[in-house]
Amino acid sequence: MKCSICKKNEAFYLRIHEGTKLCVRCFKNSVEAKVRHTIVKHKMFNREDTIAAAVSGGKDSLTLLTILKKIESEYPSKLLALSIDEGIKGYRDEALKIAREHCEKLNVPLKIFSFKELYGMSMDEVMELNPRVFPCSYCGVLRRKGIDRGAKELGADKVATAHNLDDETQTFLLNILHGDIERIGRSGPKLTDSRGRFVPKVKPLYEIPEKEITIYAYISGIKFQTFPCPYAGSALRNDVRELLNRMEEKHPGIKYTVLGSMERVREALRSQVADVKLRECRICGEPTLTEICKACSLIKGLPIKRPL
Repeated sequence: MKCSICKKNEAFYLRIHEGTKLCVRCFKNSVEAKVRHTIVKHKMFNREDTIAAAVSGGKDSLTLLTILKKIESEYPSKLLALSIDEGIKGYRDEALKIAREHCEKLNVPLKIFSFKELYGMSMDEVMELNPRVFPCSYCGVLRRKGIDRGAKELGADKVATAHNLDDETQTFLLNILHGDIERIGRSGPKLTDSRGRFVPKVKPLYEIPEKEITIYAYISGIKFQTFPCPYAGSALRNDVRELLNRMEEKHPGIKYTVLGSMERVREALRSQVADVKLRECRICGEPTLTEICKACSLIKGLPIKRPL
């Protein structure tokens, strides 16, 4: 079975929703081309941007960094990497080691920011103080805040995160289930603040399925962490993920259909969301819809040693 693109090499992958058979070389080229297209389509970067790629040590973020390194080497932009050390013993240690090695291989500077230095407390310590709390609710919010703080310290113009097609469609369905209209309206491949209170965030892997990212990582020889987070539980997101994967098996391309629906819904909600004014958090001064931002409200009751 020959590759549908080059007509020469043996195909190893069938992109079912397109009916395209791809060899290793053409598969890699197609993924990279789609990332380029997404960057151009959504005007994610300027030529001389300082770009901070959020790197965790997982397949998505290391694939993102690898592709960005290829693309940005053609421009005068500056590529950096930043990682957040949540302080999860035995898990984050391995991930950061992998991230360091990959950044060294690509010759990309890496800066690590820890929960301990940012908030005065590691994730393990948060769980010791309040073992009943759902860990992902703390970790996700504090990690996002840490990425923004780290990007500001690095002088980044943009933060590139490794959110992929699966992440975006799952989040869309979760927001529908929760009735969170504002989140749908504020979502998208490029998140900005006209007043410059947070570093703009972009998602170059926005249209790349998780399956293809995994394949890209393996055939590119990218070493990544496979050990799951010890705090990962049976969250609703896991059920939504399984639902979408089952639907994709029966109806190839359904994730792209959901993504298209999300974009139409978001566009319809845009004017409504635009009327909602962000205020400054009373504690940390960062933009929020409420008097106190989510991060500050989560750890307000914890005995932290460093103010937010």
